[in-house]
Amino acid sequence: MKVLILAGDAAEALETFYPLQRLQEEGFTVHVAAPRKKVIQTVVHDFEPLMETYTEKLGYRLQADLSFTEVDPEAYQGLYIPGGRAPEWIRTEPKALEIVRHFFQANKPVGTLCHGPLVLTAAGVVKGRRLAA
Repeated sequence: MKVLILAGDAAEALETFYPLQRLQEEGFTVHVAAPRKKVIQTVVHDFEPLMETYTEKLGYRLQADLSFTEVDPEAYQGLYIPGGRAPEWIRTEPKALEIVRHFFQANKPVGTLCHGPLVLTAAGVVKGRRLAA
């Protein structure tokens, strides 16, 4: 079984790497797709002493396996979209929205965290659904 992760620069590191590695540990083939096939820079949001909000620091780098335009969503049984700030950009990518729509139309499992639902909303697939994130 194959799972697709839609990510990009400023995806939250923990929300990207942990699901990626856990899915691989369970025997899934996992591909990461980004707006362009490149090394993406993840970020880590953390609190600093005396600050009342979080800061954003550079996280690990991750090679995207595919660009959005190279994705054949028929080849995947599941979709995951991590949070962070990447979804703010991904939601403006028409091909990413087409990919998301495919998973909903085919009734395949979709998971997302944090800001990930921004992509689902932009794809027009959340009306009448309950979301948890």
